[in-house]
Amino acid sequence: MKNRSFTDGLLLAGFCGFLFFFGLAYFGLVGADEPRYAQVAREMLARHDWITPTLGGRPWLEKPVLYYWQAMLAYRVFGVSDWAARLPSAVDATLMVVAVYFFLRRFRAGSELDGALMTASAAGVVGFAHAASTDMPLAAAFTIALLAWYAWHENGQKKYLAGFYVFLGLATLAKGPVAPFLAAVIILLIAGLKRDLRLVARTLWVPGVLTFCAGTLPWYVAVQLRNPEFFRVFIVEHNLSRFGTDRYHHTQPFWYFLPVALIGLLPWTVFVLTAFGQSARQWWREKQRPLPPEQCFQRFLLIWLLLPVIFFSLSQSKLPGYILPALPAGTLLLADYARRHADRRPNILLAAGHGLTAALPLVPAVLVPYLVAEHHLPWNRATLVIGILAVLLAAGIAITLRLQSGLRMLRFVTLVPVVLMVGSALRFGAPALDATLSARPLANEIARIDNGTLPLAVFRTSRETEYGFQFYRNQSIARYERGEIPSGEHMLVAPQGTQAGIARHLPGRRISFLGTSAEQKLDYYWVSAPGKAHMMGH
Repeated sequence: MKNRSFTDGLLLAGFCGFLFFFGLAYFGLVGADEPRYAQVAREMLARHDWITPTLGGRPWLEKPVLYYWQAMLAYRVFGVSDWAARLPSAVDATLMVVAVYFFLRRFRAGSELDGALMTASAAGVVGFAHAASTDMPLAAAFTIALLAWYAWHENGQKKYLAGFYVFLGLATLAKGPVAPFLAAVIILLIAGLKRDLRLVARTLWVPGVLTFCAGTLPWYVAVQLRNPEFFRVFIVEHNLSRFGTDRYHHTQPFWYFLPVALIGLLPWTVFVLTAFGQSARQWWREKQRPLPPEQCFQRFLLIWLLLPVIFFSLSQSKLPGYILPALPAGTLLLADYARRHADRRPNILLAAGHGLTAALPLVPAVLVPYLVAEHHLPWNRATLVIGILAVLLAAGIAITLRLQSGLRMLRFVTLVPVVLMVGSALRFGAPALDATLSARPLANEIARIDNGTLPLAVFRTSRETEYGFQFYRNQSIARYERGEIPSGEHMLVAPQGTQAGIARHLPGRRISFLGTSAEQKLDYYWVSAPGKAHMMGH
């Protein structure tokens, strides 16, 4: 047993290290959220303020504080950098995988390594483990909380119920009231399913509730006292209004989260659907009471998987990270299915479908640079060769599952393409992502001319570019369109071909072209102070 635990530990450490930590610095912060959250944490650390998140010196109250605290600790230990900003998500993903392992080892022995590695290798988990965002802190804390609650439900030990309240509190500090709301609905549905409403009363354990309040309320009260607008900004605008309206322009079709969840569960999607279908059919057929523990666990996972998808589908604002907390339920459902059918060989259609789903994503993983530049796969000889290799790999996976030891080999044969895909995406795709989507390379180019002493302004650039410069320059970024034209000399970044528009904003001031970013189609300039015509020193 000790040897097996040691081997499992090595495997978990190796896969978590590779899937979550490898490549954190390979490309700069992308999108609007990553550099914005990273800069908020930096400003809080610089002010030694653990209460009020700020951006550009002004309160930034869209999200609670857990991610910022984690990033501040990472900055203090490793210094401020983009990879340190991503470190909290990688650590949280690892803690979530370890919690899955120990839960299954205690309550569903035999499936612990499968469940942990399936969770670790799900595409959504790997992706958000590399993101400086609040999504993985929420997903990890929420997952650990629900596993702790079910552990208490199954064996009655109060230490698990205490753990539920501790991690539910952390989830609430990660992203707000959505965590206790979803947890409460899941518990209510389980209680209704079992026709045991006393389960709800037993869950409302006074020491646990007090623990939850002691962990969450101090910050919420402190930030409200310091910032009277917090309730309006965070609760009304960024929770209620975000759910009920398209105020922040993230509208998507009602069915949006269905394909997002299926993609997020890759490469396990086909077998997760199989496990889901079997459990759902069994639920429909069998009405016995009380529920056997095995079936109760499956239905708990079904509810956990479905509820976030349904709930956020009702929201008028939709982003992929919203349903990240649901994905571990899918991989746990599959791990339980694989444990119960370990000696079963899947039929040829199931084996082939899984093989193709697991191996074909290798094609876009290798061709990320082209996808970033052209937004579609090239139809050329290289694509054909990679596609043939992926199909051969898919055939090998299907044949192994069909002819060898069945689902006992599922984890092993599937993790092979996962490692190839993650390695290929980081090796071939990271430079293209960095050059095309991150402000880091352009900020480095500008830093060779100006080391950050001059203000930087932008004109007609995306907010992703603006927030990226804010982090990499560590300064507030002026925007010409808002009338924020620096009064003195400054640097300016604008799209190619906008010189005429720039000149209209700067009558009587010298504008010197300094260089261009061909990948992002952006030019950068030096702008003199009014009445000054000399060029800045190099």
